[in-house]
Amino acid sequence: MATTTGRTAGEILKRWRTARRMSQLDLSVAAGVSQRHLSYLETGRSTPSREMIIHLAIELDVPLRERNTWLKAAGYADVYTEYGLDEPVMSQLRHILETLLAAHEPFPAYIVDRAWNLVISNQAATTLTGMLIPPEAASKFRGNILRLFMHPDGLRPHIDNWRAAAATLLHRVERERRERPGDTDLLELLGEIRSYPDIDQLPHQLESPAVSDLLVPIHLQTPAGEMRLLTTIATIGAPYDITLEELRLETLLPADHETEVMLRQIAG
Repeated sequence: MATTTGRTAGEILKRWRTARRMSQLDLSVAAGVSQRHLSYLETGRSTPSREMIIHLAIELDVPLRERNTWLKAAGYADVYTEYGLDEPVMSQLRHILETLLAAHEPFPAYIVDRAWNLVISNQAATTLTGMLIPPEAASKFRGNILRLFMHPDGLRPHIDNWRAAAATLLHRVERERRERPGDTDLLELLGEIRSYPDIDQLPHQLESPAVSDLLVPIHLQTPAGEMRLLTTIATIGAPYDITLEELRLETLLPADHETEVMLRQIAG
């Protein structure tokens, strides 16, 4: 649960305003708050109310986890809840997620959290990964999809177009880091990934999101033959729950008829 720590409410405001590339004037106009008052809030000359923090956080699109941190820095209690999917209160939601994943069979699908840790996967994803990575070797990646994809001992040797796909994935993670500047879990993971061999040699990606970020082709060599897949990522957001906001659904869809046939045969 690492996040922005050791900062005042004013420092957090300035950090998020800067991260969103907004001047005090920009935020003043967007939030309907005087520029002078924003200046006082950033320097600590004024103390923000609970309602003001939530209002500014909405304008700055601050993630719910970081909003709680901001509120704590100003001396207020958490507003947004966070429950683990194994807790009784989330049992119905977990059932819905499992049903959603099962509906993607025989195509691989899984759900990850904000740091790319695997939360739940369907049988097709488990089977396909097991065909390529033995269980004893998979343990070194500690259930993290980003490690599994980027590490030389992971899926890298099995992906023909790994350099192009990895560059797109790395660009996506870098963008997530910029969007969540206080998320030290993601920052540490990104630092680890960048220490892997050849990561610094990946082609540079454009700054703004592109179509390639939405549909990433994966050419996978498997014992069943070559699979041509397309990855898609969808968010499972909720305006008042941290757990739901941070979950993402990733699916691997067949890019051609031959791949679809192979996936169905493996499932059968």
